[in-house]
Amino acid sequence: DELRNLRGDDQQGPYQEHDRVYRYDVYNDLGEPDGGNPRPILGGSAEHPYPRRCRTGRKPTKTDPNSESRLSLVEQIYVPRDERFGHLKMSDFLGYSIKAITQGIIPAVRTYVDTTPGEFDSFQDIINLYEGGIKLPKIQALEDMRKLFPLQLVKDLLPAGGDYLLKLPIPQIIQEDKNAWRTDEEFAREVLAGVNPHGRSHASRSSRPRARWTPASTATTPAPSRRRHREDLEGLTVQQALDGNRLYILDHHDRFMPFLIDVNNLEGNFIYATRTLFFLRGDGRLAPLAIELSEPYIDGDLTVAKSKVYTRRPAAVEAWVWQLAKAYVAVNDSGWHQLVSHLAEKHAVMEYVVIATNRQLSVTHPVHKLLSSHFRDTMTINRLARQSLINGGGIFEMTVFPGKYALGMSSVVYKSWNFTEQGLPADLVKRGVAVADPSSPYKVRLLIEDYPYASDGLAIWHAIEQWVGEYLAIYYPDDGALRGDEELQAWWKEVREVGHGDHKDAPWWPKMQAVSELASACTTIIWIASALHAAVNFGQYPYAGYLPNRPTVSRRRMPEPGSKEYEELERDPERAFIHTITSQIQTIIGISLIEILSKHSSDEVYLGQRDTPEWTSDARALAAFKRFSDALVKIEGKVVGENRDPQLRNRNGPAEFPYMLLYPNTSDHSGAAAGLTAKGIPNSISI
Repeated sequence: DELRNLRGDDQQGPYQEHDRVYRYDVYNDLGEPDGGNPRPILGGSAEHPYPRRCRTGRKPTKTDPNSESRLSLVEQIYVPRDERFGHLKMSDFLGYSIKAITQGIIPAVRTYVDTTPGEFDSFQDIINLYEGGIKLPKIQALEDMRKLFPLQLVKDLLPAGGDYLLKLPIPQIIQEDKNAWRTDEEFAREVLAGVNPHGRSHASRSSRPRARWTPASTATTPAPSRRRHREDLEGLTVQQALDGNRLYILDHHDRFMPFLIDVNNLEGNFIYATRTLFFLRGDGRLAPLAIELSEPYIDGDLTVAKSKVYTRRPAAVEAWVWQLAKAYVAVNDSGWHQLVSHLAEKHAVMEYVVIATNRQLSVTHPVHKLLSSHFRDTMTINRLARQSLINGGGIFEMTVFPGKYALGMSSVVYKSWNFTEQGLPADLVKRGVAVADPSSPYKVRLLIEDYPYASDGLAIWHAIEQWVGEYLAIYYPDDGALRGDEELQAWWKEVREVGHGDHKDAPWWPKMQAVSELASACTTIIWIASALHAAVNFGQYPYAGYLPNRPTVSRRRMPEPGSKEYEELERDPERAFIHTITSQIQTIIGISLIEILSKHSSDEVYLGQRDTPEWTSDARALAAFKRFSDALVKIEGKVVGENRDPQLRNRNGPAEFPYMLLYPNTSDHSGAAAGLTAKGIPNSISI
């Protein structure tokens, strides 16, 4: 029996490259307890819940029998044979690239930093990374890299012949205007059309600090005059702005405050928990009104929140204080993007679906045929991440502020995860940026009309929903047919009770007794694997490849008047800004990585495409899929047309960088859109 072999429930492992066993395990292989570098086990406990990953069967560590031993970087973590890259793609190239950064680039950058001043001192110093590059020292690790890795890889990473010159492409955010990122307009636009465009929510009277944080004296910058206040709100009172859905908040306060005492004890860290208040202008653009920076401290038995509010100021030094306040917000948003929006809510929540589908649905099952193209390479990229990126001491911990607390924080956030809220319409309504509207084609109406991520996303969600509904109607003419499908019921039971074992008793799970429930679940799975992942992945280098725009770390407090840091801010504001955010070594390593992770491969399979035309012989399914592909091509025209509309100010912004992350690219069958294109929706989480 094929499914029995794939389940491999009687095979304990360790599994070998030729095996095809799909079993579950917790994330217990991220730390190295035997080396004094443990990490919490994610999954299987109330303290650290998490989705399940694929079991490898490796031996436990000596000091912690519940943790799995790790492999060296030159060895391959097991994934079932059918999941390994078996096509042209960047597959091995991607794996080699990550290992080359770990084994060659990082040691060379460390040596470079040790033999130079070790800091950028101006924005031009950072821009020189792209315009001139940096010459790395000729250390043995780089010589070994030349011998061990493919020549084309070495040329791509270090393109200058015999010299070890690390040169990176110019990120799109500074290609047209090197200073546009500093404007309030671009800062706010990226909340709607950036790399993490689903963190902001509607402000209301309930958008206040929660009671668990005891407020200390809340210092503020001098309050703006009533006239200035009314000017910022285009003549409205605060109540009128609230009632008119004109105030929105990007709230990272409660997300990070519980962790900041520990996080700020890490070397080189000083992080605030931030709240940012935005006003929706009459022309559809957002404008930041105020930023609250909070830090915790212990006062007896209480953890107290000490907060200060900053507003935009025209004076020279105060203008740079405001610029720093926006940087602290970006640090929070970068961490949340990587920890939650990207890793937990995309990569981690898809792996268990791959496992359950292969264990419970035969390859001829209609739902297997519907979903399988959305699993391409997901388990392999997740394997690479566990080996080199999200592991204890890995690149993520080196370059993003939560450091060793990162994955523990991610699991805490997962406690409130809800499958039924992952679809786009439900997410928009939950965040208060849309309202239910049965008269709308998408059944919701945006409160911010010029919201590129949501506008493009709703069109794509609707196309997926239509396709899934048409497809399932072919095989499930009524709810009774679905209830009688034993494979399907076993699949959904395993998704709930094993894949999400820590949420198995949650009341929100669909019961899978109606075709509409299956259609909603499959639409959500396809949305997460394709468009939602594309929205948060392929803009990483285009937006964050220039670190001043999206720093990943802040290293010191906001300068206070009278301090030497404040004097430095007055004397040399660029230097003070840069020495506050991500360090030179973190910058070089971090952007070298996200440059690789933001690329499309030449054989990418985009939404609305299949890697083989023989995926089904059912003419009805093929006709429905053709209609789906045609709908996506029409959406391409919609995206291009709206980017050309001068009335839609958020589509391009001051940086003149059009929002194309949800441009489907279904019409490209030649691979012409490979590389750092900042556009295109692959079928799956393949990078």
